[in-house]
Amino acid sequence: MWRERLITGSLSLIAALLAILIGVYLWSLSAVNAPGPLTQPATVIIKSGTGLSAIARQLQQARIVSNDLLFEWEARRNGQGRNLKPGEYRFEPGGSISAVIEKLINRDVVKRFVTIPEGLVTTDILRTLAATEGLVGDSPDDITDGDLLPETYSYEWGDTKVAVIERMRRARETALQDLWAKRAADLPLESPEEAMALAAIVEKETGVAAERGKVAGVFINRLKKKMRLQSDPTVIYGINPQGLGRDLTREDLAAPSAFNTYVIDRLPPAPICHPGRAAIAAVLNPEPTDALYFVADGTGGHAFAATLAEHNRNVARWRKVDAGVALPPEKAAKPTKTSAKPAVKPIPKPAPAKPASPKAPAKKESAPPPGSKQKAAAQPLFPPTVGELPQSDN
Repeated sequence: MWRERLITGSLSLIAALLAILIGVYLWSLSAVNAPGPLTQPATVIIKSGTGLSAIARQLQQARIVSNDLLFEWEARRNGQGRNLKPGEYRFEPGGSISAVIEKLINRDVVKRFVTIPEGLVTTDILRTLAATEGLVGDSPDDITDGDLLPETYSYEWGDTKVAVIERMRRARETALQDLWAKRAADLPLESPEEAMALAAIVEKETGVAAERGKVAGVFINRLKKKMRLQSDPTVIYGINPQGLGRDLTREDLAAPSAFNTYVIDRLPPAPICHPGRAAIAAVLNPEPTDALYFVADGTGGHAFAATLAEHNRNVARWRKVDAGVALPPEKAAKPTKTSAKPAVKPIPKPAPAKPASPKAPAKKESAPPPGSKQKAAAQPLFPPTVGELPQSDN
């Protein structure tokens, strides 16, 4: 009799335990799919090598999950305990344990972005990357200006600077290869490297997107006519790639430099910055124009001219604008959309067939070369335009 009671009692106990286990199991299934305790978006970084228990505790401490043991149990139950991946994760309020585990399995990490503006030199880009949160490691020291393509790049926390720079380098190579293959006929450019050198000048010469093609057309015209480019940014780069922090002088324009296009009869030997895709495209497919000169118009854009006489009239008008003289309404320049670059900036001076000596006395005061900005000083910024140019359009 007592044996029957023992068996009956044992079976009852087992049934009760099974009922409890089934109840706990069903509760856990419900619990891992219930909304979590998080009330505000939160971001956590799970480092490489972190184990399951440590991940569970980190998530509980961040209030992303309510119970670290339940999180760990669920990850082991579905066989994903070893498949949780490191990275930076952003969690929205109310996410369940199941949803959190799925996010870590799929490595649904935060996408970060770094923007490299067009026209920077290498030092500026490296400084930007050094200040970019989440990037690690040192930068390579073999970057030259023009090697990288300025754009907005995505990255993840923990990516190396080397990896991002290599992506920028590949993007530049791909863009240049594509655009070079589609270049216009009869360009006075013998190689993609020459195209990059000219694109960098165009990038520095105008911040107005709609003008890039025409500015490129002016330089292409001057190259075809064997005229010196006389671009102020090349002079600055030859003195200090980081900039001068002051106005250019007569001495600057006459200073010998491999990059000074007031002195050399060719393109610079290398780019003076990292130009963007739009500037490269403008150089390889320039806007048709007969213009050989341009000067700032005081609104952020430029006035273009095909003849020296027309150019000098544009310069005279710009001088009035620069001096604050109001122009008649009919002569006021049409406003031009500007970009983030300076509204008035140095623009190339037209070249003589044979350059005059920089020490030659100037004739009567006239207009500055294209793009220059005359300011009152003991020494004028540039020699007078008319006194330095031949009396012809070439």
